[in-house]
Amino acid sequence: MGRRYAIYDVFTEKRLEGNPLAVVFDAGDLSDVAMQAIAQEFSLSETVFIQRPGSASHSVRLRIFTPWHELPFAGHPTVGAAVALAEGLYGDAEKPLDLMQILEQKVGPVRAAVRLRPDSATFAEFDLPRKPSRLDARFDKQAIADALSLKATQIGFENHVISFWSAGVPFVMVPLHDVGAVAAVEFDPQRWERLAPLAEGRLAAAYLYCRGGINHMARFHARMFAPEMGISEDPATGAAVAALSGAIHLFDELVDGHHPILVEQGVEMGRPSFIHLHLDIAGGKIATARIGGHAVKIAEGELAV
Repeated sequence: MGRRYAIYDVFTEKRLEGNPLAVVFDAGDLSDVAMQAIAQEFSLSETVFIQRPGSASHSVRLRIFTPWHELPFAGHPTVGAAVALAEGLYGDAEKPLDLMQILEQKVGPVRAAVRLRPDSATFAEFDLPRKPSRLDARFDKQAIADALSLKATQIGFENHVISFWSAGVPFVMVPLHDVGAVAAVEFDPQRWERLAPLAEGRLAAAYLYCRGGINHMARFHARMFAPEMGISEDPATGAAVAALSGAIHLFDELVDGHHPILVEQGVEMGRPSFIHLHLDIAGGKIATARIGGHAVKIAEGELAV
């Protein structure tokens, strides 16, 4: 008897767009070595394994693997797993249904809300398990420009400068002048590996962003490169947007109140993705933050392992 799995396109309402995710169900008996091998076999940016939780108050336990190693937290596996679980239980619901899940991850318990609607892509959003924190690092602007095949003058806009953030996974945030500069990037992984800082036991990935987007609703346009994770480029990165929220709050000096922000990513890959970020600012600080998006099933089957 095989082990059930499904492939979801995440952060999109359209199949064959967004970020593909493999979801492996009933994975409690798989070893770490087996899960890593299966993630390598799928060869997607991430594969999520659903296991029984360690606490009765949690819905499930999630283990998240890139082709090269395990992650303590990631956005598109959180959204995709929440949607897959909800659709597995209530996918044929004829009336609108809202659910709440507690997804146990290595970063800690993550609360996710799921919105099921008949004849519509399912939407899920989660509270950030950790607020973004700025990490210490010094950067050579010209060296980063060389790693991106850009001019140093194309880095930065308004008061946004290169910064280093993590909300569970570390990213170097590189602001670029405009959408044209982002599209022109030719990423050199060898140069990046020589200059990227280490944090939380791993080499930081590169998250490039600018204001605006191809979609008129987007506030920011982005690309993500993570050679250390075995990801040449990622169509959508929720953990990076979680980290980006710190840079947005700092450099845009957000006032107290609610701030909905749409981030588009994956456009240059032909996999447009839309990540919904909601920030609540109180007393000049991030009080709460949520990330969400749609997900659609593209395939399902059984693993013979």
